[in-house]
Formats: sequence, C-alpha cells, structure tokens
Amino acid sequence: MNDIELSLAEEGAQIIKKEKGNCIPVGGDCSDVAIIQTLIDTAISNFGSVDIVIANAGITLFGDFLEYKPEDFYHVMKVNLGGSFFLAQRAARQMKEQGRGGRILFVSSVTGHQAHKNLAAYSMSKAALEMLAKNLVLELSPYKITVNAIAPGATSTERTKSDPDYEKTWARITPIGKPASIQDIARTALFLVSAEAGHITGQTLIVDGGWTSVSPSPY
Repeated sequence: MNDIELSLAEEGAQIIKKEKGNCIPVGGDCSDVAIIQTLIDTAISNFGSVDIVIANAGITLFGDFLEYKPEDFYHVMKVNLGGSFFLAQRAARQMKEQGRGGRILFVSSVTGHQAHKNLAAYSMSKAALEMLAKNLVLELSPYKITVNAIAPGATSTERTKSDPDYEKTWARITPIGKPASIQDIARTALFLVSAEAGHITGQTLIVDGGWTSVSPSPY
C-alpha cells in the first residue's frame, strides 16, 4: 500500500492487518518512477510475485478553465496519468516475466463520462485512463494480463465527511437514493481483479447508483 505520506500508508496497513490481512506500507510520490519501482520490488521481496495491481492514486485540483494554472494542470496529469501509466508498465513487465498473467485495474471517475464544473483537467485525466485500459488490451492480452477500470460516482469517504451537505446532496440527485459506500467500490474492484472476471478486459464499470444516466449537477 502506497501513500505520499508514509504515516497514512502505515495506518492503512494496520487496519488491514487487524482484519487478518498482510500489508506492507510504502511511502512516496506515486508519480515518481523510482517509487513505483520500489513498490514492485517490495511486492516481490515480500510476496514473491506481482499478480494484481490497482492504480487508484489521484488528485483533484478544482479550477475555472479560463484561469487554470499550468502547474496545476501538469501536476494532475503527472499523478493521475503518469503514476497509473508507469505503475501499469512496471507491473506488466514483471507479470510478463512471471509468465502466468495478472490483473491491472485503474480507477477512473464518472467525471470521465459527464461534464463537471471546474474539473476540466481532472475529467480529461480520468477519461484518458479508460482509453489506456482499452489500448492495453492489444499490448497485454498476449501475456494473459487483463486491464480494466472502475468509474466511481459520489462516494462517502473520510474526505467527504468534512462537507456537511455531501450526503444529503448526493442522496437527492442519485437515482438509487444515496452515494456509494467505500465497500461498494471495493467489492467492484475485487470482482474485476478476481478469477471470476478472467474474460473481462478493456472495460470500465461505472459505480454511481445511476447518476450518469440522469446527470443532475450537485451545484
């Protein structure tokens, strides 16, 4: 598990260990290829192989298109696209060498499907991840590596709890009547990296309670 702040990765690892899992925390910027290689090397040294990779790190920098700063644009692209691209690349190299296939999963967003105010850069980065999943079908299928994406909609997280209106707003405009839970997203990810999804590749699964079908703005 990686986070730019090692202390947060350590907290997450401890939660997993309490649930009888095994998790090695690694700190560092996921858009740095040296950190990416450290993740791959750490997985191999602790578990012997790399079989599943979930590239879910990303940042959101809101901003009006006409005023959006170049440094913000390139920061979003470096993390959301560069981090995911090169993690998938390094993992796929290892999976190819192992010779038994693997699973790669990107985390996109409903904003890659529907316009969202002040998220032009973020939205294009998420749409690009879905195209990357499609394109890698051509390059990685010969090695029995599947590549898919999930596109979460509004989801209740530690971050969204800071907004007292978040749950109420998204419950009102989501057809199913509530935002997603963390478990909703996790179960979808688990399916796509499991053996049950072995014949699914190049796809994006939207998990949004129906929001993209109607797309009312939260603003």
